[in-house]
Amino acid sequence: MNAPLRDRDLAASTAPLHLFALFHLNLAFSSIEEEQRGAVIARCYWPLLDLAQKHGPIGLEATGFTLEEIAARDPEWIGRARALIRSGHIELIGSGYAQIIGPLVPARVTEANLAIGNEIYRRLLGVTPTLALINEQAYSAGLVGLYLDAGYRAILMDWDNPGANHPEWDPETRHLPQRAVGADGRAIGLLWTNTVAFQKLQRFAHGDIGLDEYRAYVRERRGASTRALCVYASDAEIFDFRPGRYKTEDAMDGREWARLAQAFEALASEHCLIAPGEALALSHTHFANQALSLESPACPVPVKKQRKYNLSRWAVTGRDDIAINAACQRIYENLVAQGGDWKELCYLWSSDFRTHITEKRWRGFVERLQRAELSQTSPSREGQKREAFLGGGAPDAAPHPKNATCIFRPPREGEVAPRFIEIETKSLSARLDRRRGLAIESLAFGGAPLIGGLPHGHFDDIALQADWYTGDCVFEAPGEHKVTDLEWCDARVWQEDGDTFVSARIDTPKGPIDKTLRFSASEPRVDFDLAFHWPDWGKGSLRLGHITLLPDAFDWERLALTTHNGGKEAETFPLKDAEVDHGAPVSFLVSCSHGIGMTEGWAELGDDATRLRIEIDRATAPLLGLLTHRRVGGSLFCQLALSALELDETRKPCPIVNTPRRFRFGVRAVPLVTHS
Repeated sequence: MNAPLRDRDLAASTAPLHLFALFHLNLAFSSIEEEQRGAVIARCYWPLLDLAQKHGPIGLEATGFTLEEIAARDPEWIGRARALIRSGHIELIGSGYAQIIGPLVPARVTEANLAIGNEIYRRLLGVTPTLALINEQAYSAGLVGLYLDAGYRAILMDWDNPGANHPEWDPETRHLPQRAVGADGRAIGLLWTNTVAFQKLQRFAHGDIGLDEYRAYVRERRGASTRALCVYASDAEIFDFRPGRYKTEDAMDGREWARLAQAFEALASEHCLIAPGEALALSHTHFANQALSLESPACPVPVKKQRKYNLSRWAVTGRDDIAINAACQRIYENLVAQGGDWKELCYLWSSDFRTHITEKRWRGFVERLQRAELSQTSPSREGQKREAFLGGGAPDAAPHPKNATCIFRPPREGEVAPRFIEIETKSLSARLDRRRGLAIESLAFGGAPLIGGLPHGHFDDIALQADWYTGDCVFEAPGEHKVTDLEWCDARVWQEDGDTFVSARIDTPKGPIDKTLRFSASEPRVDFDLAFHWPDWGKGSLRLGHITLLPDAFDWERLALTTHNGGKEAETFPLKDAEVDHGAPVSFLVSCSHGIGMTEGWAELGDDATRLRIEIDRATAPLLGLLTHRRVGGSLFCQLALSALELDETRKPCPIVNTPRRFRFGVRAVPLVTHS
């Protein structure tokens, strides 16, 4: 029953507002040292239990790792939490063993993470949760089936990014439980979290706003019909404790948990406080229980809070995300082939090592990652045994094969040298531009060219009037000139087993780039092998490949992108009317907006008649896909870039290997299945 309304300014006709809250517990928090974990339990986790006992029900979400750490340090806390769950003061909300970014890892990793987490929940707390908080609120349609199969009936997801990318949704959608439709067609219950609401509670607890202002904010969330509001869905470690991440952190007065208790007492006097899962009971109301696709071509992986939070944050920023993710991928491939410790891999793939990790913890993590990889024997890949540990090692220079049949040098002064290299095999034809670092001007797989370059002035829009290439590399940093490989190059051409190879070393201001392209004779396929001899990577973005579709080669009305973002099933994004720019900067500090995980190593672009598959070697470097798609006048610009590095506030260059960085990817035509 709702408590009596006590404020005269509340309209008598206003419908009830049901409030729920959950606190996220994470002892792997990036900026908390291991020796501080005991203080976190004492200052944050024990007061949370007191809050739940006096003002519950309250949701408690913790990884299995966090619970095991608490059990080892303070088993009495586990016993009391277990009792409060049993009495209904706490609802346990699951998330898995470690805080993994599901849209960036193969589906089997998330499956293992959820299964291990559930085992720990049962063992330590005597319950298996049925409501899950998506880790870092990084959602993809492919994750839905994994959570359903792990026993979850509903998930919690931040409203702001999905809502912003679906203006067709009725505004009342955000106030009620819905259903999220997965890539396999199944749907899972959905409760919305609210960024502004949890930040308001944080500000009150920290003394930035008064109780009257906070109560007024919540009161204004009421409407003409029944609503639910998540008043808190964030960290527990920020109250009466400071991780030390920011220089601007406010001083503590030791009264923040007391203010939280004051806030919950005030809210209970006006509204109905419920456990998070109880909000699902509102599914019968108008505008509730809609089957929604949270993703969109423009935002394929919605993430929490502000736009600075996007998939690149855990994929290609941090201290050296691309290298540690590659190492985790190699461990994963060995586990699939030979078996081993999935729990350790889940720990190593945790998001916390990829953001604001402290120097001490970073060193310990790299050593642990190295031990994990070296403990396994790497299988051979593509006929070669992979070099041990992080980065795989790249060639010292461009290959100089003895059987090179043709060598092209840049023109000397007054000399006219051939600019283009024509390639012809049994399965493809291509034209390479030596003046532009072996960029592909055109590539055809037995018909008209499908990808290549678009010349200066092709588009009327001034923003697109530059030259556009396929196969080039571009590094951009704030306040610095762009660095590319679009230079005259000394190219070598040779053949092996019918395949044609073209190789060059391209000098840049940051160091040389070795580029080798293999044009297959047995299948419609081109492979790229790049090695960057750059001693300083700095802060910026590095994008490779730039697979540019030739507009006349595709049916614009039927064009679509298909890939895996952490699920078993591929996700398809129709592009007919979509305006997509994943690589657009958010600000001077954040260099891209969105991305695709390509967690099974590929993405496909094409229409009903023609489809191209872009493949990446994730064990060498799990590149992030950045799609751009827009119609301009009477033409189409559609390009998929592969990001090896992006910029955000977590970027703190700290390379874990000193060898040249290697990147491998390829493009091939995909045969279309016809049904008789």
